Amino acid sequence: MTLPILWTFRRCPYAMRARLAIASAGVDVELREILLRDKPQPFLEASPKGTVPVVQTKDRVIEESLDVMLWALDQNDPEGWLNMPKHGFELIAEADGPFKLALDRTKYESRHPDVDIGQERQNAGCFLQKLDQLLDQQSFLFAQSPRIADMAILPFVSRAWQNMSHGRLDKPL
Repeated sequence: MTLPILWTFRRCPYAMRARLAIASAGVDVELREILLRDKPQPFLEASPKGTVPVVQTKDRVIEESLDVMLWALDQNDPEGWLNMPKHGFELIAEADGPFKLALDRTKYESRHPDVDIGQERQNAGCFLQKLDQLLDQQSFLFAQSPRIADMAILPFVSRAWQNMSHGRLDKPL
């Protein structure tokens, strides 16, 4: 293996953010696009957990998207994405946790019959309002140019926007 392998799936928001960081860092990888319903055996051997993104180097496997982002940016951070206050990582954790949960419950409402979807919409809306307040101050969440939090959260906000435009979050937040 000469280049690290990036196992990815085009529409996965976690894989999207990993690809954004790898592109920003200019790190060369061998891109291996997979179908999640038909995972290749070499992928499962590298990462039995079977979720993307995964970076496979000759001496390690990185299985979490934020870790992939940090791996790439630790090698090269020409745009200064890592120059962010520590609470930016708390915002990423909120996006990955409560916001993603509310988003999934809203998007896949039929899978969660015991959940108050109205409350989930409100939970998602509160997070989006928090982002709006940060963006009232400058062009990006923590500066006038993007930081890792902007790009880590972007694919999930994009999904929320898609849900809103498809009527899944069409009620007032």
